[in-house]
Amino acid sequence: MPNTFGHLFRITTWGESHGGGVGVVVDGCPSRLSLSEADIQHDLDRRRPGQSKIVTPRKETDTGHILSGVFQGKTLGTPISILVKNEDQRPEAYSEMETLYRPSHADYTYQAKYGIRNWQGGGRSSARETIGRVAGGSVAAKVLKKFAPKLEIVAFVQSIHNLTTKITPDAVDYDEVEGNIVRWPDAKEAEKAVRLIESVRKKGDSVGGVVGCVVRNVPVGLGEPVFDKLEADLAGAMLSLPAAKGFEIGSGFAGTKLTGSQHNDPFVMRGGKVRTTTNRSGGIQGGISNGEDIYFRVAFKPTATISQAQKTVSVQGKAAILRARGRHDPCVLPRAVPVVEAMVRLILTDHLLRQRAIACPA
Repeated sequence: MPNTFGHLFRITTWGESHGGGVGVVVDGCPSRLSLSEADIQHDLDRRRPGQSKIVTPRKETDTGHILSGVFQGKTLGTPISILVKNEDQRPEAYSEMETLYRPSHADYTYQAKYGIRNWQGGGRSSARETIGRVAGGSVAAKVLKKFAPKLEIVAFVQSIHNLTTKITPDAVDYDEVEGNIVRWPDAKEAEKAVRLIESVRKKGDSVGGVVGCVVRNVPVGLGEPVFDKLEADLAGAMLSLPAAKGFEIGSGFAGTKLTGSQHNDPFVMRGGKVRTTTNRSGGIQGGISNGEDIYFRVAFKPTATISQAQKTVSVQGKAAILRARGRHDPCVLPRAVPVVEAMVRLILTDHLLRQRAIACPA
């Protein structure tokens, strides 16, 4: 199903940007795990609009309501349904889009595919759909805490336009990332990123950049050797996000400039475990986690909605000028960070449960 993600642990997201609400159904969650609406709300608050001066001003509380699958604070092992109501709806702000295709949006392709589209804020193609992913990721976090309690996932804004952090992934700290509105890993330089985004917003324009993510204390053996390689599933998850345009893991494209002898990660014994002296593989070899940190990057394009006039065509095929209205982020990266983390949680939870199902005791 095109709206369902995962195998043993799966989510199905639903809802449109300006409909009654959005949400998710989580299936495959083990029973008797502690789960409350407060657990989910923490991550929804990190993703929600209106949280700072550099994101969309749309005012939504994004309050999550658990409708099923939890009783007396414990998961039942049955489907968990979570609803977030849309509150600050202004479909009239998108009336121009009823007859015009917005450049680099899904308006034309949705119309071509289905013969009908919800033009109010993009409907299903809106980034508001990611609420369901984040809520599902919060449930996944409970599974990871149970079966991989030392695992740590930290996503951060690595670059915005032509500004790039000098902080290396091994030095990224979650509290420092969350301590500034850009989610920049170096708090001392965060203000530079804020000024860059504000300057672009004043021009009615937008910028993109790269979100980095490091996963520490990963269990060995997650992932499959052929079609469901761990890096392949991570890539698919990240490229399914709105505005995502690129993915690379470990050495990525830069690794193509090295020779095999330079690129290989030598094995050593450390603390009675097989480890590597370098980590150009990005924590995954042969599609399976090797116990080293997983490190990857996701490229996000500049927000397609801008306040400048743009050339387009109407649904009748006539040339037109679009003067965009509505509310949008001048840079999606700060709010993309918790969404990236949520997708990592979903992938690792699914593979962890799959590994537990096939692993034989020693």
